[in-house]
Amino acid sequence: MTASISPARGAGLEALASAVILSWGWPRRLIAFAAGALGALALAPFGYAVAMVAPMTVAVWLIDGAAETSASGAARWATLKSAFGIGWWWGFGYFVAGLWWLGAAFLVDGDQYLWALPLGVVGLPLFLAIFPGLGFAIARAIWPDGALRPLALAVGLTVSEGLRANVLSGFPWNEYGMALGAHLWPAQAAAYVGLHGLTFLTVAICAAPATLPSGWRPTLLAGLAAALLCGFGALRADEPTPPPVKGAKLRLMQPNIAQGADFSAANGAAILGGYLKLSDRATSPERSGVADVTHLFWPESAFPFILGYERGALARIADFLHGGAVLVTGAARAEEEGGKVRYFNSMQVIDRSGLEAERFDKHKLVPFGEYLPLRPLFERLHITQFVHVPGGFDPGAGPRVLKVAGLPTALAMICYEAIFPNETPVRTGDTAKVGYILNLTDDAWFGRTAGPYQHFSQARLRAIELGLPMLRVANTGVSAIIDARGRVIEEAPLGFEAVIDGVLPGALPPTWQARWGAATAALMTALAAMLCLATRRRWI
Repeated sequence: MTASISPARGAGLEALASAVILSWGWPRRLIAFAAGALGALALAPFGYAVAMVAPMTVAVWLIDGAAETSASGAARWATLKSAFGIGWWWGFGYFVAGLWWLGAAFLVDGDQYLWALPLGVVGLPLFLAIFPGLGFAIARAIWPDGALRPLALAVGLTVSEGLRANVLSGFPWNEYGMALGAHLWPAQAAAYVGLHGLTFLTVAICAAPATLPSGWRPTLLAGLAAALLCGFGALRADEPTPPPVKGAKLRLMQPNIAQGADFSAANGAAILGGYLKLSDRATSPERSGVADVTHLFWPESAFPFILGYERGALARIADFLHGGAVLVTGAARAEEEGGKVRYFNSMQVIDRSGLEAERFDKHKLVPFGEYLPLRPLFERLHITQFVHVPGGFDPGAGPRVLKVAGLPTALAMICYEAIFPNETPVRTGDTAKVGYILNLTDDAWFGRTAGPYQHFSQARLRAIELGLPMLRVANTGVSAIIDARGRVIEEAPLGFEAVIDGVLPGALPPTWQARWGAATAALMTALAAMLCLATRRRWI
């Protein structure tokens, strides 16, 4: 056993640590599940960062309990297997508590999808829990003695979260680093280490109290590190940003249209009419309507029809723009290729004449929402994706910029593309002149649950990572104008019809993270792993 705790040592923290380490069977699994679930309180909309301390502290003790009984190969394998199993239960609790709101999407067309609700609420966490299981096993494989155990956990979970962000197209929702990333001051570190670096720091800091039964220095150092992060972040967040883009008068339209029967092609004309009316709303003497706007933004999937096929709708939009504003809107797009029609979830720029000037096709599609993995199998079971498009959407060509007349070049992101951390440099070479992030989304599927708040929190971190302002336009919210340091300039709350008028904040010079991507987080993790290995007494 690598923790220097005796089962007979008094009450208090020592007794609690011993109880967790020596637990067995179902009590051990329930401890892991409950500890992981508690971590969801560190995420939006709660944002209690301190709630991540207990899950990470218990995680260290649980891995302590996966101790080998001999130096044989079989015992070593059993140790890793034990660590994986308890990490799976820990992760299962974390993902069930953090992703329960996915069930709301199955209620939109309840007559068709209600039976599958357990697959989303329980099935996805069952799969995602594999990654923290791997993280625990990796940590156990390099598990050192004494005070460096939290560092080994940080290595394991940072590696496993990197895998979760990429395997099978990736799903980095609620990465552990969001416990810090949800708060403006500590989130500033993302400009240097990215989301994965924040995950490493979050785990290392929050797991440090696990060493209190044998000494207070690691916890003191962790507290000092947290204070330095916040202090540095407070100074950085208080610095001014470059002046806004000249001549740009922006309007973001949040229509708050629910998914379901009302969002249908039969109501297409009425929906478009509502958009036009809301977009022309007077908000001040300087903004009496769309005539006082240079750029108008509508959310993802704005129409219950293929916009390019509806010439009447395009004519109404052109007439509405009065030869002045440019419209950027989400819209499904169809393209015929080799006698086959392909569909794309797109972001389209409609110029003053009502013609498409530019577009971006979403490339990271939502499994089961926008396309079916293993389509032949699920179609035989009469299971379809939520979006009613024949065959589902096709992915676009990949990450790209979007050019909108009168504005700097945009880094385009549709829906949950904005949750993916910047792992490759995006502000060097051809993209050096990118001036802002444009994120169009539709979170109406999830109602007024934790989901849209988590989505907004993760999207905002991209602005800090890249040093770019963000325009976020959401159907039901949260829509916002965010500056390059992650400060929310204007915001429309979840579940309300609203328009946001504002300017486009200036961009910062390319951040370290924008230039080097995941390299810094990888270096931190590698150095910590070598330190753990160098201080081990035994291999497992």
